[in-house]
Amino acid sequence: MEHFIHAIPKAELHLHIEGSLEPSLMFELAKRNHITLRFKTVEEIKKAYQFNNLQSFLDIYYEGAQVLIKEEDFYDLAMAYFARVAPQNVRHAEIFFDPQTHTQRGIPFETVINGLRQACLDAKEKFHITSNLILCFLRHLPETEAIKTLDQALPFKDWITGVGLDSSEKGFPPKLFQRVFEKARGNGFIPVAHAGEEGPAEYIWEALDLLKVKRIDHGVRCFEDPKLVDRLVEEQIPLTVCPLSNLKLCVVDQLKDLPLKKMLDKGLVATVNSDDPAYFGGYIEENSLACHQAFQLIKDDIYQLAKNSFEASFIDLSEKQKHLKDLETVYQKST
Repeated sequence: MEHFIHAIPKAELHLHIEGSLEPSLMFELAKRNHITLRFKTVEEIKKAYQFNNLQSFLDIYYEGAQVLIKEEDFYDLAMAYFARVAPQNVRHAEIFFDPQTHTQRGIPFETVINGLRQACLDAKEKFHITSNLILCFLRHLPETEAIKTLDQALPFKDWITGVGLDSSEKGFPPKLFQRVFEKARGNGFIPVAHAGEEGPAEYIWEALDLLKVKRIDHGVRCFEDPKLVDRLVEEQIPLTVCPLSNLKLCVVDQLKDLPLKKMLDKGLVATVNSDDPAYFGGYIEENSLACHQAFQLIKDDIYQLAKNSFEASFIDLSEKQKHLKDLETVYQKST
């Protein structure tokens, strides 16, 4: 099964590029940009990655992002991610980035987007990985700030596929961001949103009905509301589940408590993703292996998760069909 998990083509739909900042690269960028970290060694940083909730993670996440200053920093960050997942047979990645994390520090929006954009182009050439960029609004900041960020993004909208909503979920429901999402949709951005991770099932309803999202990021609390589950199945709304993240952030006590297998059995369009892999101890392959072990997933389950990932992606139909054909070939050879 481990060989099969490694061999199948995959798409990653829930990856925060700032969350792929490995400690070694953090030190490298800190040195390059003359920034003093409070950590002295890689081991010291890793010891700090003990989280008891989402906010405890976000505190150190934003601290780590301070080393990202120049265009080349964002380029190196993204290229390091692509280089890491290419051997794991990731064929397509839809990458979240948080411009407000950087513009609030005085980093120009164009510095962020130029570095990430060039990495996406080079990764396609070097690793044969296609990618889409999804701009996320930080929900702990006012909607007025999100609107300013969207305005900054408009000159680059041909480079950005969608908009999302992330950061602290508790106390910041999707309904607070209706105006900015309406404006984003009007400008051609595909909407997605984090909902139902630490927040209740009601947040998923709001994301669907008020923000008009096409995907729910996380969504693991959907089973609190049977009517919601029925709707997600009927409308085939994808859920981008991040297993090791949910475990590390204490959303569940044990991985087996995550409703991933239940989602598959119910017909939900569940996918497996890494979220913030540098902080949570695993990229997409490690997440898939952990799920196989926790839920005794069989090949059909792994195949379905991979199939869901391509079908739920925002790539064009011809590219999607090519990936699905390659996936089917690997699956048939393994049976």
